Amino acid sequence: MVDLNGQYQAIKEQVNSSISTILETSAFINGADVKEFQKELEAYLGVKHVIPCANGTDALQIAMMGLGLKPGDEVITADFTFAATVEVIALLQLTPVLVDVEPDTFNIDVAAIERAITPKTKAIVPVHLFGQCANMDAILALAEKYNLFVIEDNAQAIGANYTSKNGKKQKAGTIGHVGSTSFFPSKNLGCYGDGGAIFTNDDELAHTLRGIVNHGMYVRYHHDVVGVNSRLDSIQAAVLRAKLPKLDAYCDARRNAARKYSAAFAGQAHIVVPVTTNCTSAICENCDCHVFHQYTLKITNGKRDDLVQHLSDKGIPCGVYYPIPLHRQKAYLDDRYNEADFPVTNQLIKEVISLPMHTELDDEQIEYITSTVIDFVNA
Repeated sequence: MVDLNGQYQAIKEQVNSSISTILETSAFINGADVKEFQKELEAYLGVKHVIPCANGTDALQIAMMGLGLKPGDEVITADFTFAATVEVIALLQLTPVLVDVEPDTFNIDVAAIERAITPKTKAIVPVHLFGQCANMDAILALAEKYNLFVIEDNAQAIGANYTSKNGKKQKAGTIGHVGSTSFFPSKNLGCYGDGGAIFTNDDELAHTLRGIVNHGMYVRYHHDVVGVNSRLDSIQAAVLRAKLPKLDAYCDARRNAARKYSAAFAGQAHIVVPVTTNCTSAICENCDCHVFHQYTLKITNGKRDDLVQHLSDKGIPCGVYYPIPLHRQKAYLDDRYNEADFPVTNQLIKEVISLPMHTELDDEQIEYITSTVIDFVNA
């Protein structure tokens, strides 16, 4: 699904040299590379504050802690996503409220958000799924109307641009009150272990978050807020520093592969290709709104599961993201949920399949993958 070794070969010299320096200096925690990466990512994103942390799940949890959410507060998020989003809500004894998603973008349905708002609702967590932003104009309007926080889960969309209705362009994760991301190795900007970060333009919130990630300390052994131990280590920061200047090129390579995939699948009756919300076509030549963390098809003739097996037999990796909606997961079962409220999610789990997507895909691989999919689906 990803070719991390191929990507490493292009940055090998810089990565190896940086790691060697860290080993020699033994500045493993909060070393110079962490501080420099923070500044470089702030500049790239156009955001005032980046707070590095240990992983993307921590980033979400710390963002919620920083906003002062209290046990029992309701937090609305998407049913069709990875469990980390709802996991941290539950860990903080907040009340997760899961809602359906859009059938074309797979992102959270704004109308479903508004239907779910109650006097206990305090925050919305849009997940920018598979590489493009949710409808942030509409979500921010709801947040203003109902006095809610917006916490962007940007683990899959770093580098994507969002163009508002007024023409303003912002990087994914910097649009709401606070954003979070993961640097898991398979992400578009990934390190060689775990890592994450939180983004905000709010000075006071940033100060709070910086304390939380470091045991609640601003001065050593003075604990001013309840905190956690969640710090990005220097080796991971060094890897990210090597990759960050290449992030736009990585995203372009993914978009180029996505265009070739979509062109090959054009006209196939039972194959629905991804859409790009800010563009006029699924194979838009100038798209910058989607970074294709995943290239996810819908197979609409009931052959998705058989296709997964067929691709495996042909040596083609693929993934089903996600096979079980969060409202059906054992850990998050709740009598509040009605199956009739999740028609899109319940259909998507039967149809979606993600194909290999990474910066090293070549035309021969894409042709083999697409022809294999087409031949099987049409058989």
